[in-house]
Amino acid sequence: MTVLEAVHEAHGATFREQGGRRVVDHYGRPERTHAAVRRVVGVCEFGYGVVTVTGDDRIDFVDNAVSNRVPSTDGRGVYALLLDPQGKITTDMYVYNAGERLLVFTPPARADPIAEDWAEKTFIQDVEIEVATDDFATFGVHGPKATEKIASVLNGAASPDEGLAFVRGSMADTGVTVIRDDGLAGEEGYTVVCTADAAEDVFDTLENRGMNAAPFGYRTWESLTLEAGTPLFDTELEGEIPNVVGVRNALDFEKGCYVGQEVVSRVENRGQPSRRLVGLTADAVPESGAAVFAGDSAVGEVTRAVDSPTREEPVALALVDYDTAGDLTVRIDGEERAATVVDLPFVEGSDESARLPTYPDA
Repeated sequence: MTVLEAVHEAHGATFREQGGRRVVDHYGRPERTHAAVRRVVGVCEFGYGVVTVTGDDRIDFVDNAVSNRVPSTDGRGVYALLLDPQGKITTDMYVYNAGERLLVFTPPARADPIAEDWAEKTFIQDVEIEVATDDFATFGVHGPKATEKIASVLNGAASPDEGLAFVRGSMADTGVTVIRDDGLAGEEGYTVVCTADAAEDVFDTLENRGMNAAPFGYRTWESLTLEAGTPLFDTELEGEIPNVVGVRNALDFEKGCYVGQEVVSRVENRGQPSRRLVGLTADAVPESGAAVFAGDSAVGEVTRAVDSPTREEPVALALVDYDTAGDLTVRIDGEERAATVVDLPFVEGSDESARLPTYPDA
C-alpha cells in the first residue's frame, strides 16, 4: 500500500490498485492537476518495488542479468530490462549504484520474483539479495519548475544535472537521495527517496515548503507520460521485444550475453522490427486493445489512450505494423473511427522522455 495513505486521504484522494499496490488514482479534477504540472510543478508518491544487492560481486552479477550496463560509479543509475529467452520484456527497472550496494527499483509486483530468481542464481558469487520495498518511500517531482522546486528545499547538495545521476542531502532535517530522472513526463523531473518513517515530513516539504507543488496521482501520471510519448511497463512494454517498442535507451548493444540478448541482436541486425509504437490522434478516445485498421486490414492495436488535457483532443499510443503511416481507422464502440499517425511526443515540454520510441532508421 501507499506509505502515506492517511495523508493522501486528508487530501481527498481516490485510490486504486497498481501492480498489487494501493496507490493514489487522483485527488479530484485530475485534468486541472495535469495542467498545474505542465505549467509549474507537481509531486506524486510512486509505488516502486525495491531490491537491494550487496557483496563484492554485486555489479557483475546484476550486469550479467540485465540489458544495459550497470554503472560502476557511486551516484549513477541506468534504465534496464530483464528479458525471457524469447527476448520479451519481463520487467523494466532502474539500477542505482549507491556505493556498497545496488538499489534496484522495479514495478511493485516484480520485486519479490526478481529477488527470488536472483537468489537462486548466486552460486559462488559474493552477492546478497533482499527485498526492501517497505523500507523506502519515493516521490516524483515533475514540471518545468521542478529544478527550482528541488533547489528551494534541498540542503547539503546541488540538484543533479545528468539523467539518472543522484546526490545525497537533506530536506526538513531528513536525509534524502535526489535522482535526476529521465524525462518520462516530458518535463524536468526528480525522484526523491527517503526512509519510510520520514515519508510524511518529506512529502509535506515537497508539497508546501519553498515553491508549492501540486499533489497528483497515477491518472495524471499516465496522461502526462502519454502526451510525452513514454511507453510504460504495464501498458506498452510487458511481453514485448524491446526493439519493437523502441526503448533503445534500455539496451547496450556492446554488452556480453544476457538472457534474451540473442533475439535483441538478431532484430537489430535485421535493420527494423516487424512492429513499432506510434502516436495516433482520433475523434474519440479508444479503449486499450482497440483494433487499428489501414483500409480493410488490421495493422495493430491501441495500447493506451486519453483525452489529452493539453491538446484538448484524444491521443493514443498504438503498436502497429512497422510501415503503417497516414490515415487509419480505430474501432471505438463497435464503429471504425478516423485516426491519424502523428509524430511523438504529442506535447513538447521542458524535457524529452528518454523512452521516446526510436528505431534504427529514425
